[in-house]
Amino acid sequence: MLRLPRPVLGVMLSIFLILCAGVALPASPPILAEVYDDSVDPTDYWISEKLDGVRALWDGQVLTFRSGNPVSAPDWFTRDLPKQPLDGELWLGRGSFERLSGIVRKTTPVNAEWRAVRYMLFELPGAPGNFSERKDALKRLVEAAGLPWLHAIEQYRVADRKALKARLDAVVAMGGEGLMLHRAGDSSTPDGELLKLKPYLDADARVIGHLPGKGRHAGRLGALLVAAPDGRRFRIGGGFSDAQRGTPPPVGSTVIYRYHGLTRNGLPRFPVFLRLREAF
Repeated sequence: MLRLPRPVLGVMLSIFLILCAGVALPASPPILAEVYDDSVDPTDYWISEKLDGVRALWDGQVLTFRSGNPVSAPDWFTRDLPKQPLDGELWLGRGSFERLSGIVRKTTPVNAEWRAVRYMLFELPGAPGNFSERKDALKRLVEAAGLPWLHAIEQYRVADRKALKARLDAVVAMGGEGLMLHRAGDSSTPDGELLKLKPYLDADARVIGHLPGKGRHAGRLGALLVAAPDGRRFRIGGGFSDAQRGTPPPVGSTVIYRYHGLTRNGLPRFPVFLRLREAF
């Protein structure tokens, strides 16, 4: 008769008791996307649109932002979600991030506003199988739930790099951000499991100063002086609305900017402000 060590028996008993109590086991940490490059064969991947939403994780009981902070969603929005971990984006539609951010940050949710929010799913954290198998399981789960605001993001395949570029161009032309690529089959390494493809690069930087404007921007923000995580300092002078130039992102906050490669000095080329990185 096989005798298991006491520590192993203790762990097995704990898991059994948790399952019997109906408490969801912790989900795996969310996968962070790497940047796609042309050396990658896109035929190995499922492709979907990259949504400009707010990442939200459901552990079977509680909906949280990627930071781990709870989402103050209405009870009706989460009450009938599947009792297993889900990963996706809260989304209003293309070009609606600012309005969405205002809705989901409220500590007291407004039902009328949340009626327009959709929970767009792309992953089953911790579920068995490769992504092809998990996406099929996710689709069945969403269909069984039958909730109008719960959706599985459409996944499709492409024939080659040219077809991938055509898909990217079409999404961007409709106001989308770009594409996400999930590796379809099994792999011995997590590298390249999830990739993002955009018509530009983007990154975070910390605001360390406000530089005054000139001409029609006199008396308002001219540019942000920012620092990248590795300490590089540079200016972001474009992409701001008149309201943002009047009330710019505060010193110490983190902003997202887009750029087109690096200069010979290693600084972002043509950096443009996208939005404030919300502390969800």
